[in-house]
Formats: sequence, C-alpha cells, structure tokens
Amino acid sequence: MLKKLLTMLAGAAVLAVPPVEAQQRFITIGTGGVTGVYYAAGGAICRLVHKDRGAHGVRCSVESTGGSVFNINTMRAGEMDIGVVQSDIQYNAIKGRAQFQGKPYEGLRAVFALHPEPITLVAAANAGIEGVRDLKGKRVNVGPPGSGTQVSVGELFEAVGMSMNDLALKAELRPDEQGAALCDGKIHAFFYTVGHPSANIQDPTTVCGAQLVSLAGPEVDELVESKPYYSPATIPGGLYPNNPRDTRTYGVRATLVTTADLPADDVYLIVKAVFDNFDEFRKLHPALAVLEPEDMVSNGLSAPLHEGAARYYKEKGWIK
Repeated sequence: MLKKLLTMLAGAAVLAVPPVEAQQRFITIGTGGVTGVYYAAGGAICRLVHKDRGAHGVRCSVESTGGSVFNINTMRAGEMDIGVVQSDIQYNAIKGRAQFQGKPYEGLRAVFALHPEPITLVAAANAGIEGVRDLKGKRVNVGPPGSGTQVSVGELFEAVGMSMNDLALKAELRPDEQGAALCDGKIHAFFYTVGHPSANIQDPTTVCGAQLVSLAGPEVDELVESKPYYSPATIPGGLYPNNPRDTRTYGVRATLVTTADLPADDVYLIVKAVFDNFDEFRKLHPALAVLEPEDMVSNGLSAPLHEGAARYYKEKGWIK
C-alpha cells in the first residue's frame, strides 16, 4: 500500500513540474542610423518575431550601425547575425567587386527585399544647386563611412566625370546630423539613400525650405542601365514641404541578408513572423506600406536565398 502511495505521489510530482520554456536564443539585426528607415524596419521585424517568443525562444534585437558596408563586414566577422543592406552592396559583396574587390563573401545569404530607396540629393534653398555638377566647390555630406550612400555617390560622381576632390568639403555626417547642418549653413547639400517619407528630409524641408534636386540626364540613364541593382525612381511632389514638383532620380532596394551559418530554423521563423503578419508589418512604417510579397522574394537579391527563407517561400508556392 505504501509503495503504491509513493508511486502515485511521484507521478503527481512529475505532472506538477511546469513545462520547460523554449531555450532562449539571441539574434541581432544590424541596421543604420536610429532615425532612418533601416532601424525602423529592423524594429518592425523584431516586434513580429517577439509575438511568439514564448514558443520559439528567439529574442531579436536591433543595433544601430554605420550602414550597409559595416553590416556586411560585421556579419563576415561573425559578430552579427542579420543585416539590412542596399541591393548594390549585396551585389558587390557576393561578386567580390568595388569595396569588396577580390574578396567575395561566399557565405552571404539573402532573406528578402524591403522598400525602394531612391538616392536623394537635398540642397539648401539658396545654394544654387539644380543638378549634380553644381556640387563642385560646395560643402556636401556624402554619408557616413561604411554607408551604402557614400558608395552610391562615388558611382554617380564617376558617371558624370566628377570625384570627391571636386567638393570644397566632403562631409561624412550621420543621417540624424545632416538636416541641422544644412539649415545651419555648415553644408550646402547632402545625399541620402533612403525610403520615403523620411524624417531626416522632412525636417530640413520644413525648417529651412531645403529643396530636393533631380538626378537625371544621359549619364545617369547610362549608369542605371549598366548596374543591375539600380532602377529609376520618382519622389512625388508634395511629399515634403516646399517641394511641390516630382523629383526624378534612381535608386536601390533595402534588403535583409544573413550568413549561411545562421540556423535554417531561425531564419524560417523570422520570415514566417513577417509574412504571417504581413498587413501588420506594412503598417509599422510608411516606407513598408508599398511592399508586396512577390517583389520581396526576388527584386534586389543577388546572393543565394538562405535555406530557411527558401523553405517558407516554397511552402507558399512563391518559388519552386
């Protein structure tokens, strides 16, 4: 009788033990400046991942970084799991060209594309800048070191027969610094590769009437035609104060990339979190509102798809 009672008590004790929570795992997404769309997009992804954190145990965090090139290099060094990068930087990294010349990043894997990013030139209202050649002899912010913006500006200058040496000052301010610098007269113009609308452009156009400048012409057309990661873009008139006309330009796409070393299950759950909650995802930032799943799994992706992402897309029938 005593033996039977002890057995029953032991069984009850086992049943009383609470279930073990999913083992905690940590994933870091490298983005860009805290006021930019990269940081907001990374935050949106982590927010959706955390909806089911109790089940899968993955804790997602967002890190503000210097941008695309920094993110690639940091992932390559094994110090970051996922990064948001411009499509041209992804292309250069996987091909081993430009800033990655002779050093292709064979372990780079694509996850999905994000928002379009027009290359945007913003000038002071009284600077007399109506095109890229008017930047000669001016103080211009070309983006922080390690940013995709600075790389794109270099390609644009080369296409029109200019170089950074043609500038009176090559500033390398962060996106959250450039608007104030423009309105304070410290710089005449700044470049910013970004999804629209952007607070960093909204502020100077409101405060000091800054003007968006079109990047167009035969040289730009030839540049866009020659680079698989560029496409024409138009920033609608009226999107920003004091800028009633459309601004013609071109640009890239923001893309989410990772390393081949990140477990497929982790990438799968990130992709699933975004696309299973896609309507919510698109509402988390205005730049994300234009996204469509069909474009996100193909446009701007040069690196091979990570197997975790491919698994989800095959389940949905989006890829074969």
